[in-house]
Amino acid sequence: MFDILVYLFENYVHADACPEPAQLARKLTAAGFDETEISEALEWLSGLRQSSDGAPPARMAHPGSVRIFCEEEMLLLGVECRGFLLFLENAGILNAECRELVIERALALGDPEIELDNLKVIVLMVLWQQDRPLNGLILEELLNEWGLEDEDEEPAFIRH
Repeated sequence: MFDILVYLFENYVHADACPEPAQLARKLTAAGFDETEISEALEWLSGLRQSSDGAPPARMAHPGSVRIFCEEEMLLLGVECRGFLLFLENAGILNAECRELVIERALALGDPEIELDNLKVIVLMVLWQQDRPLNGLILEELLNEWGLEDEDEEPAFIRH
């Protein structure tokens, strides 16, 4: 599924440019992706869209506050993943609302534990869905395991 998410990021500069699910499924099938993975990715993306379009939480964290993870979240997001989220917050890449959306989308996978590389793709997709600009260094960090950092040309969305 993560290969599909990276593929979408590479091929659609903005989330709004992505075709409707039925047409997207056909394009992904034509690109050679497995139908089960396509279905999982489309379902996950639908949840991301719904979460992104929903009302912001009634209570937002104040700047400088500390996020306390529940036991389920700590099992899902190991020390490395939680540290990476903290790094992104401290760097100003994620705000509290985005961080919570990332955690919610990680939980939606239903996996017992999320690897850091997969968490990076989740972060990338949350930022992509919200049409947030990314600088080249952060993009390289998010995509370093997917072989995209070696390309000669930057993705179009960086060149705004």
